[in-house]
Amino acid sequence: MKLLVLQHAKVEHPGIFRQFLAEDGHGYDAIELDAGEALPTLDGYDALWVMGGPMDVWQEDAHPWLMAEKKLIREAVEGRGMPFLGLCLGHQLLAEALGGEVGPSTTPEIGVLDVQLTEDGAAGVWLDGVPEVFPSLQWHSAEVTRLPPGGQVLATSPACAVQAMKWGPRAYSAQFHVEVEADTVANWAAIPEYAEALENAMGADGARQLEADVAARLADFNETAERLYINWLQTAARV
Repeated sequence: MKLLVLQHAKVEHPGIFRQFLAEDGHGYDAIELDAGEALPTLDGYDALWVMGGPMDVWQEDAHPWLMAEKKLIREAVEGRGMPFLGLCLGHQLLAEALGGEVGPSTTPEIGVLDVQLTEDGAAGVWLDGVPEVFPSLQWHSAEVTRLPPGGQVLATSPACAVQAMKWGPRAYSAQFHVEVEADTVANWAAIPEYAEALENAMGADGARQLEADVAARLADFNETAERLYINWLQTAARV
């Protein structure tokens, strides 16, 4: 497969998924939107992945490329039926591009927190083999507040109703992070918006504490990531 990957921060890339893609011989082109790189046409790509980032979906004045990105997501998913994977901001962009709504979180989630499958999530393909309750890295202050028409909630948490979502047969997204690697927290904590949210949630020593929390669960995160990756490939092959 040849994937198009949209990034919104240089260090917020596909993470551990890069290893899985390389092992399976799949290639991808990463477009760094925050650095001013132009969106390409979808022609020649088999799937679209959209990663996280420190900006919010409604900040189109500060980041005008968000408008074109949402249009491209809508074309890929709704217009072409392309396989899609969105994480964090990518999850929110999918929801808004398809007619849902995103807003500030009532309770921002920062830290290693549990996510629980819904009935739809437990019965579906993408989260098959994942425990009913599993730990994840959370680092968000916005969330999907209204599903797009036709959307299904696959996972939830007490502070965020839409932790994972499905739209159509081949579009999946998650508010939580499982793509983490050993240096993820240190890299993300260097982003000012993330650093501020982390300090507000966990105090001045938050980065060190979160690094330790993630290190303690990294094997679990990587195992869940590999399962979601394998399952996503199965959904991508469906027509």
